[in-house]
Amino acid sequence: MIKLSNFHRIDTCNMVNGTGCRVVIWLSGCPHHCHGCFSPQTWNPNSGKEFTEDDFNTVFNALQETYCSGLTLLGGDPLAPYNLDISVLLAKCAKDLGKNVWCYTGYAFEHVKDLEVMKYIDVLVDGHFDIHKFNISL
Repeated sequence: MIKLSNFHRIDTCNMVNGTGCRVVIWLSGCPHHCHGCFSPQTWNPNSGKEFTEDDFNTVFNALQETYCSGLTLLGGDPLAPYNLDISVLLAKCAKDLGKNVWCYTGYAFEHVKDLEVMKYIDVLVDGHFDIHKFNISL
């Protein structure tokens, strides 16, 4: 049985969080609380709304569009323990549709490399956000 996570937003055509036009989902809950985080409203795992079958269908249908390059998981932290079930489900779905998967996490690669979800992730942006290394031109 899949544990349903909460989420804040689904974008079905986002061109900022990865290459090309992407489906992007902001999952709820992040244990890292990085100084300067651009989405602190997602830190509480109980914030947002519960991910439903209708929400899954929104993601699935958008991923099937020919203009869609892939899926980006962020938040919150998609690799937080309470978000792993939904992250695996969505990443596997994207890969089954031939799409690439990006994931932003506050965990270091060494701590997540053996998670099931990693076999579906093409690009992992890992580690705590450091405001002192932030570069708007990247």
